[in-house]
Amino acid sequence: MKNQPDQQPQSDQPTVDTGRPVTGKLAALRKDPKGWITLILAVAAVIAFFGAAFGAGIGLWGWKAGLAALPWTGLVALIALIIAVVGVMLDRRKDRKTRWPFLGLGAVISLGFIGYLASYAMTIASLPAIHDITTDLADPPQFSALTLRADNWDNIPGADDGEMRGMNPRQRWATLHQDAYPDIRSVRIDQPVAVVIEKARRLAEDRGWDVVNVDPVSGHLEATATISLFRFKDDVVIRARASENGASSIIDMRSVSRVGTHDIGANAKRVRQFLSDLSGTTTAAS
Repeated sequence: MKNQPDQQPQSDQPTVDTGRPVTGKLAALRKDPKGWITLILAVAAVIAFFGAAFGAGIGLWGWKAGLAALPWTGLVALIALIIAVVGVMLDRRKDRKTRWPFLGLGAVISLGFIGYLASYAMTIASLPAIHDITTDLADPPQFSALTLRADNWDNIPGADDGEMRGMNPRQRWATLHQDAYPDIRSVRIDQPVAVVIEKARRLAEDRGWDVVNVDPVSGHLEATATISLFRFKDDVVIRARASENGASSIIDMRSVSRVGTHDIGANAKRVRQFLSDLSGTTTAAS
């Protein structure tokens, strides 16, 4: 009787078929790595941008940390766009067909996001780094219920500017303010003071502002506006004074950011829009 060859015991471990084609997401990644990388980076940049702002707004980290993260999101989007451009150039040089679905989508998202950031950068560059906007530079409306930030006159630019040499911070602020926002002026409304302030209160509440003080008799209103995903707080004071005949009112408004040195024009925009809505058609006071 012949000896039977020894049979190797079968292993319970599964074997890997290395010749099997890779399928699914891994296969798609291998077929179009630059497309996937571009799309992932572009989407990550956008998510990180809004995540940084939202996290600061709900108190997960400080607003300075949130703002500090934003330039890095732009850099990530720029890298994604560079990968897309270089990838297309290499495909053309090697006479290879470009796989557009993921690459194109990632490039579009990156380009749109970079443009979004660039618009803010251009606004910052075109406006002075001030955060206190008012219709009356000589006699701004004063807060009573709210407190003007302690560093309001710190870090006003222009100390090294030859044209503003010798000016104190408040004088530099007034000069920069007048140059950047010459249209922000007191307005006349053909209504009594009490009526104007009551209307201002309703408008403020309609905008979602937190009205903290309103006195129709003295012509005074204070409120706080909350803006953007960062939930920045801007304090507003409105002052109404009776004109010579008492039938109309001279309205002044002031809007001040609680934090930061540059408001990116937000306070001026608020003043313009609010006074326009308050009077219907505003008339500059002489």
